[in-house]
Amino acid sequence: MANARIIVVGNEKGGAGKTTVALHVAVALMHEGARVAVIDLDVRQQSMAHFFANRALWAAAEKLPLPHPRVLPHLDEAALQTSADFIVVDTPGADTALSREAHQRADMIVTPMNDSFVDFDVLAVVDPVTLVVSRPGLYAETVWAARKARAAERRAPIDWVVLRNRLASVEARNRKRIDERLDTLSRRVGFRPVAGLRDRVIYRELFPFGLTVSDLSRDVRPVQISIAHVMARQEIGLMMEELGLVEGGGEQTAPV
Repeated sequence: MANARIIVVGNEKGGAGKTTVALHVAVALMHEGARVAVIDLDVRQQSMAHFFANRALWAAAEKLPLPHPRVLPHLDEAALQTSADFIVVDTPGADTALSREAHQRADMIVTPMNDSFVDFDVLAVVDPVTLVVSRPGLYAETVWAARKARAAERRAPIDWVVLRNRLASVEARNRKRIDERLDTLSRRVGFRPVAGLRDRVIYRELFPFGLTVSDLSRDVRPVQISIAHVMARQEIGLMMEELGLVEGGGEQTAPV
């Protein structure tokens, strides 16, 4: 079997939206026909594991044929041999041995960050007077170490993407400042900044059912469908295209 592509969703800061992104990427890939395995390395909270357990229970109760991933306990040699096209790994908001190992095995690292200098601080340290980027932050150093380890194994380089998560609906001076510094830092440490997900209740309201907006259809309607769901579904498609995981934006049609 060809090796599965490993997508690690990571950021050492909590509350950046790692699990939300990981769930939506995994489900969107399944709806594209990919075989997906998932690993939840947040051994305390286990939000990803709970989501897919909810999904299995809800689908069984409603007798609906939803796609399901293979849920793996660890990112070990057995996991790497599983029959999957992608392995999506959700990591904790902390520096742990398991998280570092996952980063070193990653083919792609997706780092969600909110529009905030608090989140930017894990990527880079800025001068408090000029706001000029002075040096990479702790998490950037973690990714750099993972890249060095991978290069030592003579493997393909890691594609690092910084995903602008929970974007504000309007332009603001703070957002412009962050845009400028992300652009500078991206050239310095080598990542791709892309637009991610806005802060929508829709991305959280389907969690108890183990569903995302990608699942919604004539048969799958646990909540009342609105234009906001259509917009969220288009946003997911655009995110998947920007990540390079689908062609043409993936599934962007409106749920009916």
